[in-house]
Amino acid sequence: MSQQRNEDTVDGVAKGDTFDGVGKRDTLDAVGKRDTFQGVGKRDTFNGTGKRDSAGRTGRDADVPDFPDLPEATVARLPEYLRALHHLAEAGHETVSSEGLAGAAGVNSAKLRKDLSHLGSYGTRGVGYDVEVLVGQIESVLGLTQRRAVALVGVGNLGHALAGYGGFASRGFRIAALVDADSSRVGENINGLLVRHIDDLDSVVTEQDINIAVIATPVHAAQIVADRLVAAGVTSILNFAPCVLVVPEGVDVRKVDLAIELQILSFHEHRKASNGAGLSARARREEAVPR
Repeated sequence: MSQQRNEDTVDGVAKGDTFDGVGKRDTLDAVGKRDTFQGVGKRDTFNGTGKRDSAGRTGRDADVPDFPDLPEATVARLPEYLRALHHLAEAGHETVSSEGLAGAAGVNSAKLRKDLSHLGSYGTRGVGYDVEVLVGQIESVLGLTQRRAVALVGVGNLGHALAGYGGFASRGFRIAALVDADSSRVGENINGLLVRHIDDLDSVVTEQDINIAVIATPVHAAQIVADRLVAAGVTSILNFAPCVLVVPEGVDVRKVDLAIELQILSFHEHRKASNGAGLSARARREEAVPR
């Protein structure tokens, strides 16, 4: 067993962007309406020309390398670009400049252009990027051309909230199974899914073809659950328990710890106060009162 690198939200996909969108604008329920690879009935071939590449592929994936070797930092930013592109598409934009997309995603344009060059996307001088084509390229690389089944283990307060969260579907995922060790919760109906017992985990993973799981258990149970998930065939885990999981090579773990995010914000508040740049909430209110 080796200790797999656990990546938290501080430098990952959601820097300051946890489950409920804390710390960043995040209209999750408004994005991702195009759930299939062909989009929403617009032109399905590359640039609407019906061209095929040397591998015989048509559509928006014809301009994507077979599988680009992407830096981790680039992978972490691609979902931000995808979210911004969905917003632009919903607003009726067919093209976007690198500066416009970078601003919407919260990065600088040079970094964005370098990231997108890894996908084989360079835009058109004077025009920018085709929004629909770029959506297809990013979705293809992120494996979002199909809706992925996810198992959620632990249906306490956090797990129950996650099970009811509607934003997963618009991002290419569906909660396919709810699992808990508490026999009193087994059989409970949550958003149309019956809670299964942890002892059924192997069959649940097989039945639903699950590769990704979410751990929302108390910290003392998280490692045991992770071991059982790996044994059942799960190869990617999103961990909400405040601990570091030990998993075999080939299993990817992402960690979301809201307390850590708050501690980081506390550091920034402390630094601002130390530099004399910060005012307490009470001081700001008093300063805003007309004299």
